[in-house]
Amino acid sequence: MKTVWKKSINWSLFIAVITLVLAAIFSIVSTAVLSGVGWAIGMLIVLFIVLIGVVFDMVGVAATAAEEKPFHAMAAKKVPGAYQSMVITRNADKVANFCADVIGDISGVVSGAATSAVVIQLAVVLGSQDGSTLQAVLNVVFTAIVASLTVGGKALGKTFAIQFSTNIIFQVGKFFYVMETKFKLRIFSKKQKKKKA
Repeated sequence: MKTVWKKSINWSLFIAVITLVLAAIFSIVSTAVLSGVGWAIGMLIVLFIVLIGVVFDMVGVAATAAEEKPFHAMAAKKVPGAYQSMVITRNADKVANFCADVIGDISGVVSGAATSAVVIQLAVVLGSQDGSTLQAVLNVVFTAIVASLTVGGKALGKTFAIQFSTNIIFQVGKFFYVMETKFKLRIFSKKQKKKKA
């Protein structure tokens, strides 16, 4: 029991540090990119950030929904990406936590901040002063649109994730296979415990 708690605490601390670093990187990059573009391009960047959150949320749900057995057969036949897919399903809780909570939540926060920046740029183009009624209306409208796209996108993504969980995880597994074989990045350890039924 103590081992479980220790692993849980270690993972929580690790993921908290990762979140801090990634949130800072996302924020710095998005701010730097948005500062040099117009409001229309800025809105496309916001939508791209939303898409990242939706895709990672879908992968997180698919990891928890996918079964390990199909990947055993493929791994036995040496199918590229099968082993990586098997490891993802064995660590579904951590994958879901990282994809849905870390990347998903960071994307939500960054997209919100980026939307505010886009609204300010648009207000300037329209000749509106800071704190004006028009800026307040634009802020509400744009924030509502981004929020609805985020929630609606994640709802649709969850449906796909549950329906096509095996295929989704296999595609992710093939991506990691390429990263490991072509770029020599060791992502998965060969020693993994089986996912409990």
